[in-house]
Amino acid sequence: MLDDKVVVITGASGRLGSRIVQRFVDDGVMVAAVYRSEEEAAAFNTTHPGKSEAFAIDLAKEAHVRSGFDQILERFYRIDAVIHAVGTWEAHPLAKTTLEDWRRVMDVNLTSTFLCFREALRVMEGPGRLIAFASRQGADRAVAEQAAYAAAKAGLIRLVEAISAEYADRGITAHAVAPSTILFANRSGGVYADDLINLCRMLVGTIGRAVSGATIRAYGDG
Repeated sequence: MLDDKVVVITGASGRLGSRIVQRFVDDGVMVAAVYRSEEEAAAFNTTHPGKSEAFAIDLAKEAHVRSGFDQILERFYRIDAVIHAVGTWEAHPLAKTTLEDWRRVMDVNLTSTFLCFREALRVMEGPGRLIAFASRQGADRAVAEQAAYAAAKAGLIRLVEAISAEYADRGITAHAVAPSTILFANRSGGVYADDLINLCRMLVGTIGRAVSGATIRAYGDG
C-alpha cells in the first residue's frame, strides 16, 4: 500500500513529473510536489486541497533545497521516498560546448539529484526510497554531441550506487531508472511514460528493497 507514504516528487511541472504527481495523488499518496515557481505551487495547492501540497524550490541552489526540505518535513513530519524527475537534455558539438552549457546540464541533471537526496537522507529516520532518472546514454553508451548529458547521467548512476552501499544498513534504498525515448502518445520507438510511472510505484513499495543500487534499463521497444 502506498497511501500511507509521504513521497517527494520533483519536476512536477515537467511532462513526466506532472504525470507522476497526478498518479500518486490519485492513488491517495501524501505527495510533496516540487515546482520551479511560486505560481505553479500555488495553483496546485488551490486545485488539490487535502493530503498533498506543493512547494516552490530552486533545486540547483543548496540553500533553497535545504530550506525546501525543511518545509516539507514541517508539513508532513517525515519523508518516505523521493522521486527525482527533474532533468534536461541538450546537444552540442563538444568543441562548441561552453562551460556555461556544461554547468547547466550538470546542475539540472546531477547536482540537483545530489542536493535532493542528501537532504532527504538527512531527515529520513526509517526505511526509505530514493529514485532518480538516468538515461540510456548514461547507462550504456554516450552518443555524439551529448557529452555533458551522458556524463551527468552516468554520474547520477554512480551516485545512486554509492548511496545504496552507504545506507543499506538503515533500510534506505536508491534506484536509477534509465529510459530510452519517453513516449507520451501511442507510438513506437521508446518507453511509455505510464510504464515508468508504474516502475516508480513498485520501487516506492516493497519491491524497492530487492534492487537497491540497480540501474533499471527501461527501453521499451526503442
